[in-house]
Amino acid sequence: MNNHEIDFKLYGDDMQFVEVELDPNETVVAEAGALMMMEDGIAMETIFGDGSGNDAGSGVMGKLLGAGRRIITGESLFMTAFTNKGNGKRTVSFASPYPGKIVPLDLSRLGGKVICQKDAFLAAAKGVSIGIEFQRKLGTGFFGGEGFIMQKLEGDGMAFIHAGGTLYRKNLQKGEVLKVDTGCLVAMTADVEYNIEMVPGVKTALFGGEGLFFATLRGPGSVWVQSLPFSRLASKVFAAAPQNPTGRSKGEGSAAGGLFDLLGGR
Repeated sequence: MNNHEIDFKLYGDDMQFVEVELDPNETVVAEAGALMMMEDGIAMETIFGDGSGNDAGSGVMGKLLGAGRRIITGESLFMTAFTNKGNGKRTVSFASPYPGKIVPLDLSRLGGKVICQKDAFLAAAKGVSIGIEFQRKLGTGFFGGEGFIMQKLEGDGMAFIHAGGTLYRKNLQKGEVLKVDTGCLVAMTADVEYNIEMVPGVKTALFGGEGLFFATLRGPGSVWVQSLPFSRLASKVFAAAPQNPTGRSKGEGSAAGGLFDLLGGR
């Protein structure tokens, strides 16, 4: 294996975190801000690039290119490496940023490559490359919901991604087609053909409430789907947020509240 071999354990149900066990000198790389807790003896280092360590010998330009790929996907310029500098095993834990599931991916059993939405990556063993995946068809990029660029995780080690709500893995047979709301697509193996189709019928497209486009996934391969995309959760929170200077949403109201408004908020 080219990647560090790490052990892990998942905790929780709807708000999960993953505990990674590191042997001496083993390293795990994570998104900035993903750390929950770590034991003494683990050293933190902010790094450029994609976390694979493959750009170490290519100098400044190699590191800048690795960091540039992350900027294109909308991620932070930096990543954080956690290395066990002690003599025994140590653990470090990373938390999901919103309610949902953390998905462990053994890339050695998934063809060495998984394509995921650009904000799904959480952490990975050192040696896993976190790059960008350009969708070949312009329609997929412009209307796919997840943008023209998606992330790709390459290597033969463990990687962890997170999804909103309940997670479902669908194994597609050759030629089998699955149609998914674009925001609900979390990840897929590299052999899945990914395309975008417009919702049939003008009335359905305009008034159906499901958007104008959906993703068409054709097997063979595996697909991971989430029940609650973060964009959908955020839109519901925004709709329920206070919309007036009194600090109450439009749906709130009571006799006391009306009196409060009548008195000018004092």
